Parts: sequence; structure tokens; C-alpha cells
Amino acid sequence: MRRYLITGLLIWVPLGITIWVLHAIVTTMDQSLLLLPQRWRPKEVFGFDVPGLGVVLTIVILFVTGLVSRNVLGRRIVEGWESLLGRIPVVKSIYNSVKQVSDTLFSSSGQAFRKALLVQWPREGVWTVAFLTGTPGADVTRHIGRPTSL
Repeated sequence: MRRYLITGLLIWVPLGITIWVLHAIVTTMDQSLLLLPQRWRPKEVFGFDVPGLGVVLTIVILFVTGLVSRNVLGRRIVEGWESLLGRIPVVKSIYNSVKQVSDTLFSSSGQAFRKALLVQWPREGVWTVAFLTGTPGADVTRHIGRPTSL
């Protein structure tokens, strides 16, 4: 009896959490519809809300942003935006951290996290999980005093 209960939990819990997370993502993305003028919103056009339409709008916004930012003018706009954010003390640290993580996650090399490691951080005797994202550079090798082989 207990074995069947646990088996049932092992099937339903991941499924339930997956549905909950997807619902949260779609609901959040549907908030992008608030960017539209009132008369263009689905409730005004169709008379009812259309769940998931915000996902389509979000994908279109992301696509157009990527399309615009890939040309010379777009790159200058992005560089200007990053320069502006780099001058605001608290925003700078948050933005740079998030940008570094997102650049690593969405890298075109496909090896964002090559290996999981345990490192002693923030102090000796305390271990933290870390992810290897590349080969250590010359500065790191010089600092630790020996070459590292990965």
C-alpha cells in the first residue's frame, strides 16, 4: 500500500509542479498584453480573455528586439543602454550579474555548464556547488600557482 502511494506521488508531484510552473510563466507573459492600447486588448476585441496570447506577443517582442539589436544602429542603442545602466550604482551590479549569467546560459557554444564542482566558499570548511563554465585564463593560473587541466 505504501509503495503504491509513493509511486503515485512520484508521478503526480513532478507533473503538478510542471503544470504550476507553466501556468505561472504563461500568466506572467500574458501581462505583456497590458502594453497594448485598451481597444486592442483581447477582452475588448473578442469580449473575453485569450489565455496564452501574451506568450505570442512576448515572443514577437523578443524577436523584434533581437532583429533590431543585430544591426549597427541597434548595437549602438544596446551599448548606450548598457553604459547608462553601468553608471547607476545598485543597478550596475544587478544588471552585470544577470547579464553574465544569461550570456553563459544562452551561449552559442552549448557548454554553459560543463561540470559541477564543490568549492570552499565563502570561508574554509563551508562547501558550495559551483559550475565550470570555461577554461581558467592565464590570470587565474598565475594566481593559484599551477596550471589546471580540465
